Amino acid sequence: QVQLVESGGGLVQAGDSLRLSCAASGRTFCSYAMGWFRQAPGKEREFVAAISRSGLSTHYADSLKGRFTISRDNTKNTVYLQMNSLKPEDTAVYYCAADKWGTGSAIALDYNYWGQGTQVTVSS
Repeated sequence: QVQLVESGGGLVQAGDSLRLSCAASGRTFCSYAMGWFRQAPGKEREFVAAISRSGLSTHYADSLKGRFTISRDNTKNTVYLQMNSLKPEDTAVYYCAADKWGTGSAIALDYNYWGQGTQVTVSS
């Protein structure tokens, strides 16, 4: 089992950048593919990005390519989400998730463990 704790959210202005972090407990972090999802008020949770166990493979929601970057540091048991050129429509609670099967899926149901989320608010 792995526990996930997100941090780095906050209130920013449009055009600003933020870097979210997700720290994982346990010594098996490198055995999980990791993903970031987000959920805005009144909307369903949506896929943001995923990264393979090694960090060599990543994929993104088409609408976010070029602005968001996912990365991981297996020595620190941490996955990151760098968000640039933020827009008001990026406002949401951002969640990290761990996939023990290592698929790095874009489907939330494929993930086994979730963090509690961190709020990102982008003002116009």
